[in-house]
Amino acid sequence: MPNTNRPIGVFDSGIGGLTVAHAISRLLPDEQIIYFGDTAHLPYGDKSRDLIKRYSLEITDFLLREKHCKCIVIACNTASAAA
Repeated sequence: MPNTNRPIGVFDSGIGGLTVAHAISRLLPDEQIIYFGDTAHLPYGDKSRDLIKRYSLEITDFLLREKHCKCIVIACNTASAAA
């Protein structure tokens, strides 16, 4: 599948990353964006680093394999810090 037709995946532990998704959408209006807000596990701040990594890898795997995203944007400060 060519990258040009594939979406950009954005994830956060909740809804805060929607501002990042919105900014991407404004800068790249022809791109499709798939947003994953992990509200089932929020807040990430009280989780261990290993658990945050596991959640992040599971979400990334889902966005790549199931949604065929061409790239992933981590819009979660806690997940970025744990990485």
